[in-house]
Amino acid sequence: MTKIKKRFVAGAKCPKCHTQDSIVLFKENNIETVECVECDYREQQTEQKVQKQTSGQVIGVFKPD
Repeated sequence: MTKIKKRFVAGAKCPKCHTQDSIVLFKENNIETVECVECDYREQQTEQKVQKQTSGQVIGVFKPD
């Protein structure tokens, strides 16, 4: 069983409950995922979608709707 390494995103605000510093970022089955530890907000973005949006010096872009 592999543990999923989750990282908090400093200064990020949850789009649903608006709590600051409650968003964690992790990869699950090669899908970049963000979720709020305070509410049930969760959003996923596939690797292809991330690569399509990146350009230049940017490593990855994650845009919650």
